Amino acid sequence: MNGEPARWTREHLAAPAGDAATTAPVIGLPAPPRVLPDDDIWDLWPIQEEDGSTSVVRGSELWMALSAPALGHPEERHDRARLRLLAKDGDGWTDLGHAFADGVSPGSREWSGSAVRRPDGTVSVFYTAAGRRGEARPTFAQSVVEARARLVTDGGRILLDQAAEHTEILRSDGVTYLPADEVEGGPGRIKAFRDPGWFRDPADGREYLLVAASVAASPGADHAFMGAVALAAATPDGWSLRPPLLVADGVNHEIERPHIVAHGSSYYLFFCTHRHSFHPPGSAPTGLYGFVAPSLTGPYTPLNGSGLVLRNPAEEPDQAYAWVVLPDLKVVGFVNYRSTGVTDPWQAEAAEARAAFGGTIAPVLELTLHGAATSLVVPVSTGAGR
Repeated sequence: MNGEPARWTREHLAAPAGDAATTAPVIGLPAPPRVLPDDDIWDLWPIQEEDGSTSVVRGSELWMALSAPALGHPEERHDRARLRLLAKDGDGWTDLGHAFADGVSPGSREWSGSAVRRPDGTVSVFYTAAGRRGEARPTFAQSVVEARARLVTDGGRILLDQAAEHTEILRSDGVTYLPADEVEGGPGRIKAFRDPGWFRDPADGREYLLVAASVAASPGADHAFMGAVALAAATPDGWSLRPPLLVADGVNHEIERPHIVAHGSSYYLFFCTHRHSFHPPGSAPTGLYGFVAPSLTGPYTPLNGSGLVLRNPAEEPDQAYAWVVLPDLKVVGFVNYRSTGVTDPWQAEAAEARAAFGGTIAPVLELTLHGAATSLVVPVSTGAGR
């Protein structure tokens, strides 16, 4: 397996960044339509087939996302997040409801993950259990859960079996990966062990999970911990943690939604992070970042020299987030905060932040990949996720 992880350093981030090849267009007005009128939607991912393609049932692609009632400050949605099942066809998106019944998760809420449809028709949904079921107020312990659910398609319905068992399969080991068990915290202020991204390595057919994690700082680093991409391998006895693929060597606190796209003979590791997660805050833009390697376990090289693949435009620095790159190199994210004169929407009053928040699917983008160089293609569409 892999030895030393790749290190994302300040020297990488000093490389030129933010030209037309890596800058998303401004999401114009009118704003993309909301998929759910009364609920926020964010952090989308497709239900994959085992070859990585998106599952199609009755002519519709199957997707999952996080959802929460569109109430109060948008950042409070993380305290109410639930997995949602969605269908996408030529006419747009259809809401298929909560993926699972109330109270079945071992956490108090459900955070991001991935899903794969098995040959027997079941779906392995890997997600993050945040907090503990039944807790009086949200805490921030995180672990990786698998729900193996039967896909029900009879009677005109498309849904996941609500009786599926939810099993914790991974948590941070407290040695290589720091415990993600804080009682107090909030977005951008907690350690991570979340966002499991499923991947089958075409080289050996083995299944892996990539997990957003935190590791101890290397000697001389400025901060007590740093973001990392953990790797776990499927074994006959469950999932086994491996050394990290990547660590942000004192430069970034929170790497999120790591995933791999095998393209040509290369492995492209993508992840996203907010501008305020860099050290110092704002020293690099909110964006989709990535590395490339000749094999799953490396050695990894930062894309475009800096790692930056896609950033929000300077005039709309927070307009979208949580991008996922599909095997066909389409890029799907959600509309986050639009500029309305609010300098820091995370700290703004609820009504002001809510007025700036999108909470729906962003226009789809597309990448081209050439070795360690990437560029952005014109938007695939002008409508949300179409």
